[in-house]
Amino acid sequence: MPTLADLQFDNRFARLGDTFSSRVLPEPLSNPRLVVCSEDALALLDLDRDQAADPLLVDLFAGHKVWSDAEPRAMVYSGHQFGAYNPQLGDGRGLLLGEVVNRAGEHWDLHLKGAGSTPYSRMGDGRAVLRSSIREFLASEALHALGIPSSRALCVTIGDNPVYREREERAAMLMRLAPSHIRFGHFEYFYYTRQHDALRQLLEFTLDTCYPDCHNAENPALTMLSQVLQRTAEMIARWQAYGFCHGVMNTDNMSILGITFDFGPYAFLDAFDARHVCNHSDHEGRYAFHRQPVIAQWNLACLAQALTPFVGVDELKAELANFMPLFEQRYLALMRQRLGWGCEREDDAEQIDALLQLMQAGGVDYNLTLRQLAEDHPLVRDQFIDRDAFDAWQRTHQQRCDASVASRQAVNPLYVLRNYLAQNAIAAAEQGDFNEVRRLHQILRQPFSPQAGAEAYAAAPPDWGRHLEISCSS
Repeated sequence: MPTLADLQFDNRFARLGDTFSSRVLPEPLSNPRLVVCSEDALALLDLDRDQAADPLLVDLFAGHKVWSDAEPRAMVYSGHQFGAYNPQLGDGRGLLLGEVVNRAGEHWDLHLKGAGSTPYSRMGDGRAVLRSSIREFLASEALHALGIPSSRALCVTIGDNPVYREREERAAMLMRLAPSHIRFGHFEYFYYTRQHDALRQLLEFTLDTCYPDCHNAENPALTMLSQVLQRTAEMIARWQAYGFCHGVMNTDNMSILGITFDFGPYAFLDAFDARHVCNHSDHEGRYAFHRQPVIAQWNLACLAQALTPFVGVDELKAELANFMPLFEQRYLALMRQRLGWGCEREDDAEQIDALLQLMQAGGVDYNLTLRQLAEDHPLVRDQFIDRDAFDAWQRTHQQRCDASVASRQAVNPLYVLRNYLAQNAIAAAEQGDFNEVRRLHQILRQPFSPQAGAEAYAAAPPDWGRHLEISCSS
């Protein structure tokens, strides 16, 4: 097996040059320690789990060493934030160290978050705090285990450097992996600055590296948009089906690959609330849970606007109109799967909505109740206030449910990353105890199967954990 020292780099994005990124070296953490490491993410780079114990891992991912073949770059982009255009954002606290090629020929970006200041830090310190790094690590790996497309997280390191947010905290770094870090905001930046030659270069690069099959299409840019739209519809359908709230769906946080990206104040629903807002900075509820599909379509329209030098407006509008039907089709299919309904029917949306309304009226826990339904749990009825209405719904459900309990358990998680579980792990880690972060990570790797001694992780949250507020600095 190769070691960390053996990784092979092919830094394609760095070769685009200074128009697209700036060369920056990471600012190392003082007295760095390893908080947690994902053996699944290590495997993406063909690395054995034993590499987590190699001191070189901490040196590399706490900024003390850089591979000789790596070319650390801070990417420039822009984007719409809460609906308003921000002309220049960029990697203000992260660096694309380089692109590793594994034995299967796959390229994986190594992106170090919390690596220090860059030309795009906008007066910030470029640091990440421990709590935000832990939250992104856990979410990346938990979503992947649920089958939700996501960037991946290899490890978190912590140092002694003080960082000042709402309070003094310790600096940390997160090593994020993704096949590409290109965002909708990359295209917006070059479109709105009228750098159309660079925009075309970015388009060609994205086609080459992410959508090579689109090159043979009559209009490669339009075909690429179609595939981005399909992938995004799939991602959002899975968010909605599993009760995941992203919290900051700005266009600079939207991946061109249609994967979940840039975790901030995210949350999984506890008690079902279609209007749940997980970001306490989102005062108008722009990114409320039920608005995520329409916001995704709005963001795709922003990407489409940036492609107008290459595609006619009418063609772009026609393509964007496909999003909602695609999303609804995939969402209903996922919900039928969770409920064990084998056949598609015209009233699927009506029946699923009826269940969600009963959940909302009774403050019923979303994923826990769906798991109990999957197991034909005798106490599931007791979760609902209007039990007569639930009985009527369940009679229809029982007539339609033709999947085995085992197949339903395989798509209804027993364990989800609830905010209070993450908070417990963070609180311990801030005191120097990383065992709970590692324990929670291991449980979330297998969310569908019961694990010995993990009963408490499958329970509804305690009262104190039901209404935690998460900020963008989380």
